[in-house]
Amino acid sequence: MTPAGVKVLVASHPVDFRKGPDGLLALVRDASSDPFNGALYVYRAKRADRVKIILWDGSGVCLNPRH
Repeated sequence: MTPAGVKVLVASHPVDFRKGPDGLLALVRDASSDPFNGALYVYRAKRADRVKIILWDGSGVCLNPRH
Protein backbone atom coordinates (compact mmCIF):
# COMPACT_ATOMS: atom_id res chain seq x y z
CA MET A 1 0.00 0.00 0.00
CA THR A 2 1.20 3.50 -0.80
CA PRO A 3 1.30 5.80 2.24
CA ALA A 4 -1.04 8.80 2.23
CA GLY A 5 0.39 11.86 0.53
CA VAL A 6 2.94 10.02 -1.62
CA LYS A 7 2.98 11.17 -5.24
CA VAL A 8 2.88 8.44 -7.89
CA LEU A 9 4.27 9.61 -11.23
CA VAL A 10 3.70 7.39 -14.26
CA ALA A 11 5.80 7.76 -17.41
CA SER A 12 3.74 8.46 -20.51
CA HIS A 13 6.05 6.47 -22.81
CA PRO A 14 7.54 3.00 -22.43
CA VAL A 15 11.19 2.60 -21.45
CA ASP A 16 13.92 0.14 -22.31
CA PHE A 17 13.62 -2.47 -19.56
CA ARG A 18 17.34 -3.19 -19.67
CA LYS A 19 17.79 0.05 -17.71
CA GLY A 20 18.73 -0.42 -14.09
CA PRO A 21 18.28 1.99 -11.18
CA ASP A 22 20.91 4.45 -12.47
CA GLY A 23 19.33 4.60 -15.92
CA LEU A 24 15.88 5.16 -14.50
CA LEU A 25 17.19 7.87 -12.15
CA ALA A 26 18.67 9.58 -15.20
CA LEU A 27 15.20 9.58 -16.81
CA VAL A 28 13.74 11.18 -13.69
CA ARG A 29 16.42 13.87 -13.77
CA ASP A 30 15.91 14.41 -17.52
CA ALA A 31 12.26 15.15 -16.74
CA SER A 32 13.47 17.92 -14.36
CA SER A 33 12.25 16.05 -11.33
CA ASP A 34 14.03 15.26 -8.08
CA PRO A 35 14.43 11.48 -7.70
CA PHE A 36 14.96 11.91 -3.95
CA ASN A 37 11.65 13.62 -3.16
CA GLY A 38 9.84 10.50 -1.89
CA ALA A 39 7.65 10.04 -4.98
CA LEU A 40 7.13 6.72 -6.73
CA TYR A 41 8.19 6.73 -10.37
CA VAL A 42 6.48 4.09 -12.49
CA TYR A 43 7.78 2.97 -15.89
CA ARG A 44 6.23 0.42 -18.23
CA ALA A 45 7.59 -1.90 -20.86
CA LYS A 46 6.69 -1.43 -24.52
CA ARG A 47 4.06 -4.19 -24.43
CA ALA A 48 2.66 -2.72 -21.18
CA ASP A 49 2.82 -6.13 -19.51
CA ARG A 50 5.52 -5.15 -16.99
CA VAL A 51 6.31 -2.15 -14.84
CA LYS A 52 9.31 -0.95 -12.87
CA ILE A 53 8.86 1.22 -9.82
CA ILE A 54 11.73 3.29 -8.50
CA LEU A 55 11.74 5.23 -5.25
CA TRP A 56 14.03 6.78 -2.68
CA ASP A 57 13.32 5.23 0.72
CA GLY A 58 15.46 7.65 2.70
CA SER A 59 18.52 5.42 2.79
CA GLY A 60 18.86 4.39 -0.84
CA VAL A 61 17.17 3.87 -4.17
CA CYS A 62 14.83 0.90 -4.45
CA LEU A 63 13.90 -0.70 -7.75
CA ASN A 64 10.83 -2.87 -7.60
CA PRO A 65 10.17 -4.68 -10.90
CA ARG A 66 6.67 -6.10 -11.27
CA HIS A 67 5.61 -8.65 -13.88
